[in-house]
Amino acid sequence: MHIPDGFLDTKTWIGMGCVSGVFISIAVRKANKKISEKHIPLLGVMAAFVFAAQMFNFPVGGGTSGHFMGATLIAILLGPWASVLIMTTVLAVQCLIFQDGGITALGANIFNMGIVGGFLGYYINAALRFFIQGRKGILIGGFASGWCSLVLSALCCAIELGISGTIPLKIGISAMSGIHALIGIGEGFITVATLSLLLRVRPDLLNLQKI
Repeated sequence: MHIPDGFLDTKTWIGMGCVSGVFISIAVRKANKKISEKHIPLLGVMAAFVFAAQMFNFPVGGGTSGHFMGATLIAILLGPWASVLIMTTVLAVQCLIFQDGGITALGANIFNMGIVGGFLGYYINAALRFFIQGRKGILIGGFASGWCSLVLSALCCAIELGISGTIPLKIGISAMSGIHALIGIGEGFITVATLSLLLRVRPDLLNLQKI
């Protein structure tokens, strides 16, 4: 889902960069106001966890592979604005050091994975936990929101590529949604596994003030 340089036309990558820039600036202001001593180590741990987890790809079929995104897991624990900050850091490092995703496409990648993945995942999870209480709600909400966030992020990526004329919009949406519906199962299971572990060893982390 990391878009390389040259895949987006000028108007698209500049537009997505501006949108992401606005979200990042708001996220920084909110973090400065709300961040506490309990948040600081968890922010670092989550950034390291997502960065490491994204380095491991798993096969999907037809030579395609996918990886954990992590935006929804961060949003569940720390809130959607924290997800924007952490995903921006992870994606910037991947882009600048490991050439995973293009510099001109960085704004679009942050939007797709950090903003769409974090915010939609957070609110889908919150809605499900409103109707399903307790541990079951946490785990069901974690899986469903993880799956949905990955698929919706992939659809945004396909739309951007379609607008840029890189691939026909219908083909892009069909291909990206189909592949990432499978990858999303892995995202959901990793999210559930992490939440399940935290419920056993550090349930207090699920009740931190959200950023």
